[in-house]
Amino acid sequence: MKILGIDPGMAIVGYGLIEIKNDKPLLLASGSIQTNKELSDSKRLYEIYNDLSIIVDKYKPDCASVENLFFFKNQKTVIPVAEARGVILTVLEKYNIPTFSYTPMEVKQVLTGYGRAEKKEVEEMVKITLGTEKLPRLDDTVDAIAIAICHSRSLI
Repeated sequence: MKILGIDPGMAIVGYGLIEIKNDKPLLLASGSIQTNKELSDSKRLYEIYNDLSIIVDKYKPDCASVENLFFFKNQKTVIPVAEARGVILTVLEKYNIPTFSYTPMEVKQVLTGYGRAEKKEVEEMVKITLGTEKLPRLDDTVDAIAIAICHSRSLI
């Protein structure tokens, strides 16, 4: 089973694709969609739509797990992130990809056993789970991989 994890954002959408083989996740692909902040919101959302469509069409995931908006410290970013998440859900619906949502707290709880774990603890559990020492540079990409792993554990 291939699971596409997505960390939504207006500036950066992180994604991580894992495949479950023998109850172990293998990282197949990861990266980010980065939009130009000089462009209008509508153009940035359209870019997310197009780029994610290409990713879904290329990798053909069986399902997707998308981070859910739960609590935002920065009220200025909550609406753009919600708009980006809406576009992401639209693309997944277009391709008939079953979609599941997890809050950051749920992802942390599943990966580390503690819902308020620090980012470094989550990164360490992603490394351990994947059996690697090297992770992508962007936090958004690592978060997307964590979201995919979180969903994989709900299947076991």
